[in-house]
Amino acid sequence: MQAFEDLELPSRRHPVTRPSKIQIDRELEVFGQIMDNQFQLPLLGWRFGLNAIIDLVPEFGDIATTVVALYILISAVRYRVPKITLLRMGLNIAIYFLVGMLPFAGYAFDVWWKPNIRNLNLLRQRATVSAAEAKLGRASDWWFVGAIVGGVALILIGSLALTIFFWWYILTHLQFGF
Repeated sequence: MQAFEDLELPSRRHPVTRPSKIQIDRELEVFGQIMDNQFQLPLLGWRFGLNAIIDLVPEFGDIATTVVALYILISAVRYRVPKITLLRMGLNIAIYFLVGMLPFAGYAFDVWWKPNIRNLNLLRQRATVSAAEAKLGRASDWWFVGAIVGGVALILIGSLALTIFFWWYILTHLQFGF
């Protein structure tokens, strides 16, 4: 009975506090910063990262930065992020890739969207355990992320196929007077 008497219940004035935020691996934080916010335009103050520079290479840039963005999604499994958050992270990457494929406007969108920073923010908000506590994610989470990565891979392959078909059609059906 003594244990119950020593127990202090929170009053209405002092609500129950949530546990402190989970610390995300420093490598993920640095990775997101380098890819999305490393550089700053001096007069305007706009920030951009290696994603913006790599995206300047047509087709290859979008594919490479999308594959790199999947690293944070795959790392999120260790933090036991809920599946809906994993799906949101996957959608951030898919939106980044699909809109980024548009000429000119897609490039401006890519610089603004910053999928790595968005996904790191989701990871910070939704992580349930620290990386030190969970060396491995649950098998169902790995399967779920595998399905998301597979879906993004299908989008990548589809875009490559469309690009190849487009150039094949241009080269075989249009005559340039040669």
